Amino acid sequence: MVIYGIYIVSKSGGLIYNHDHVVPKVETEKRFTYPLDLKLTYENKKISVQFGQRDGVHVGHVLYAINGIPVTGRQMDDGQDAMELLENKENYPLMLKFGRPKMTTNEKIFLASMFYPLFAIASQLSPEPKCSGIEILEADTFKLYCFQTLTGVKIMVVVDRNQTGAEVFLKKVYELYADYALKNPFYSLEMPIRCELFDSNLKTLLEQIDKNGISSI
Repeated sequence: MVIYGIYIVSKSGGLIYNHDHVVPKVETEKRFTYPLDLKLTYENKKISVQFGQRDGVHVGHVLYAINGIPVTGRQMDDGQDAMELLENKENYPLMLKFGRPKMTTNEKIFLASMFYPLFAIASQLSPEPKCSGIEILEADTFKLYCFQTLTGVKIMVVVDRNQTGAEVFLKKVYELYADYALKNPFYSLEMPIRCELFDSNLKTLLEQIDKNGISSI
């Protein structure tokens, strides 16, 4: 079973736990000539594709290297300014490496806060009474499963879209949450989960699934 990440959201909508398990490394390196047929912009401390796509490079992808030299923000490891280098016609052709952006903790917190009202809206729009809200969200490359506890805490897992059995995994994570977080006398409700036993047992569970499959739990 391919599990990309686990997220726990408090009943008030705050992200209190996240764990990245399998992070697909999607990178594309291509030779570009002048003028560059991609619109690049520098924002949020990274150079990203704002418009255009080609050969696996899509809108939102981040520039990671120029001619094999890593780019951090807009600064290259050799000291050059990446944006200035890209704007100079004399520097072409260039080998540019693009990849999916790595989510920061703040971005994960923001996305978790966005999911909370969507969950509530889905519950209210349902024609059936006592709707449980969003349980499965399916995209072209992944599935998001959500399990809401009786106290309103939401446990979410992002898996490969072809995988099954995520519901069983979510309930197992809930058992670990109840045993090692809620029963911890030093843990306060609604606060970020920083419990060593919860972390270690969750990682053991993930290793077991990676080795023997979801049917082993």
